[in-house]
Amino acid sequence: MWALLVLIGAASASAHLHDLSFDGQKVFRVIPQNAEQVEILNFLATIMEVDFWQPDSVTLVRPKMQVDFRIEAEKSFDVEDLLKESGMEYQVLIDNLQAVLDAQFDSKARTAGHSYEKYNNWDTIAAWTADIAAQNPDLVSRSVIGETYEGQPMYLLKMGKSGPNKKAIFMDCGFHAREWISPAFCQWFVKEAVENYGKDTVMTTLLNKLDFYVLPVVNIDGYIYTWTKSRMWRKTRSKNAGSICTGTDLNRNFDAGWCTSGASKSPCADTYCGSAPESEKEAKALADFIREHLSTIKAYLTIHSYSQLLLFPYSYTYDLPPDYQELNSIASAASKELASLHNTKYRYGPAALTIYPAAGGSDDWAYDQGIKYSFTFELRDTGRYGFLLPESQIKPTCEETLLAVKYIANYVLEHLY
Repeated sequence: MWALLVLIGAASASAHLHDLSFDGQKVFRVIPQNAEQVEILNFLATIMEVDFWQPDSVTLVRPKMQVDFRIEAEKSFDVEDLLKESGMEYQVLIDNLQAVLDAQFDSKARTAGHSYEKYNNWDTIAAWTADIAAQNPDLVSRSVIGETYEGQPMYLLKMGKSGPNKKAIFMDCGFHAREWISPAFCQWFVKEAVENYGKDTVMTTLLNKLDFYVLPVVNIDGYIYTWTKSRMWRKTRSKNAGSICTGTDLNRNFDAGWCTSGASKSPCADTYCGSAPESEKEAKALADFIREHLSTIKAYLTIHSYSQLLLFPYSYTYDLPPDYQELNSIASAASKELASLHNTKYRYGPAALTIYPAAGGSDDWAYDQGIKYSFTFELRDTGRYGFLLPESQIKPTCEETLLAVKYIANYVLEHLY
């Protein structure tokens, strides 16, 4: 078997994951049973480019863990032979990535402009932030909290009826560029708020008594890149000194156990932690805003995909947070609420114990700043489409997630501290 690995390695040294077409690329799911099979995956990752979807780095792979990864077309048969030979349990989740990528755009809403039921590119989202604020001046205002590495303004929407001494909930989407369902949810949430104010009693109460800060896309440069160059891009687009590799993983760039477990010091890695905490302009803008509003922000919600998880601190340590009991019961109830609509099952718990350790995350950082109600959503699905969730699933995904977010927001309102 090692001979086969060496052969694959020799053939692979010069190949790169081709950006423009994903034709014939496959996504495998494997479950290594023991340390030797984990070692095979490690070796595979060193001799060729393997794009780990879940977990997001080979260093996090443990025996009995479900591992999803993408492989370039010309290597897929070799990899399959290797998996067979090693006796590793595996399945091909996606047989031809390009076909699934094309099939994402299955929405009936093929309007030229913005639609809540299709994926919108950055220009469309940016224009929408201006429109929604202009159309709902008593409920929504737009500001710029910073700019990205490539100079894009970071638009923040503030929603709520004006009133004295209001507490707030901060929600962001689009940390990782390829997780398109995430920004779709932030847009959906804003739509639901403005459409249902004065109609839905819970939403009306929430907007009367709380403010919501919504950052529709954090990693704008990366998001643009997934539309224009490579759909599978994850990181920011900043240049790294002394490296040909671009970008930092924004969700490893916060000062919460920074660059310890589950983060990489290599600029070429998908989980690169950056040169220092908040080295990325996007992370710093977000952190600065939260620091400036610490006295009012009582909850932090960050929306990712995929896996169907509702996570809370900690990610950077296996230690349970002081508020474990309360956070766990909220996550349990919110997951039940979410499942009540389409029966979508979520797992929940502290992140390191529930999935794997990952240092430098924004949720841990927010919690350590004193924001008690800090949660990470990993939206649909569990791997059938992975990062390429079809547009026909935007509506059901957003509807069910909204139930969980409203549950958490209402809980926060009733348990202000």
